[in-house]
Amino acid sequence: MADPKSGAPVATIADNRLIVRPIITEKTTRSRETMGKYAFEVAEAATKHAVGRAIERMFGVKVRKVNLVRRHGKMRRVRSKPGWTSDTKRAIVTVEAGQKIVFFEGI
Repeated sequence: MADPKSGAPVATIADNRLIVRPIITEKTTRSRETMGKYAFEVAEAATKHAVGRAIERMFGVKVRKVNLVRRHGKMRRVRSKPGWTSDTKRAIVTVEAGQKIVFFEGI
């Protein structure tokens, strides 16, 4: 696969490694039900186009929009020793009106 702008080869990640896990919280459940937005934790090397294609192939829906958010790790203490949680990257995926990702239904 080549980058459409520069023509340089682009490294690809398999769909099952690109999408790490779904994010299920009260806030994401509310946005899923009202606006059709689904949240996933994705690989650090993920791009908007790659995430959109992976979601379309994995769940059979038409993706309208993808937003990526980088979340920096927080400092946590275990007894007297400080440490950091891992940085993560999240994707907020908006699907076409009337479509749903069946994986999330009933959760």
